[in-house]
This record gives sequence, structure tokens and C-alpha cells, in this order.
Amino acid sequence: MSRSLKKGPYIDVKLMKKVTTAGKPSTSGVIKTWARRSQIAPEMVGFTFGVHNGKSHVDVLVSEDMVGHRLGEFSPTKKFVRHGGKMQKDLEQKRQASEIAAAKAAKAAPAAPAKKK
Repeated sequence: MSRSLKKGPYIDVKLMKKVTTAGKPSTSGVIKTWARRSQIAPEMVGFTFGVHNGKSHVDVLVSEDMVGHRLGEFSPTKKFVRHGGKMQKDLEQKRQASEIAAAKAAKAAPAAPAKKK
């Protein structure tokens, strides 16, 4: 459910203070934050935030498309462990080996010169 328009977007006060004191996005480094629930404001575009995911800070470069979203959306908290067991692992290894062989074959084959008419 979205937040009421009369209340306005929720932006953590400390985070907004860090953005305003940082000045220009190009000169400031990574702004570390634990405020995953804060919405991204237009003033934050261009800054790089280190959003905490529970274990470490994930660097998020804010673009114009992200305005209105929450910071936590761009820092996943759960690591995906692929499905399947030994059989799936063997299939992936065979697929990777065939891709490497195809790349080597393409690199070894000389390029044919184009014919002029």
C-alpha cells in the first residue's frame, strides 16, 4: 500500500542531511546508510549510496529512473542459491565447457575478407 500523498514521501532526516552537506555528487564518495525504507528524492540523483543489506553495504548509484522507489529495493537481503543438485551442476559445467570451446574455435578461425563487386 502506498503512502498518503498529503504526508509526502518518507526520507530519513539524517540521510537527507548527509546528501545536502555532501554538495556535488561527483566530489562526494559513497554515502553509507542503514535507512533502507527511505524513498529516493530527486536531490539524490547522481549520488552513490552504500545501502546496508544486513551483512555489508551494497553500492547503489542513483539515477532518475529510481526516484520514488525505496533504497532497500536495490540492495537484496537474500542470496539466491540455485536450484538443483549434482545433476544441475554437471549440466552447467558441460554448457560452460561448450561455450568456451565455441569461443576458442571462433577466435582460431581466420576472418574471411569481403569480396568487392
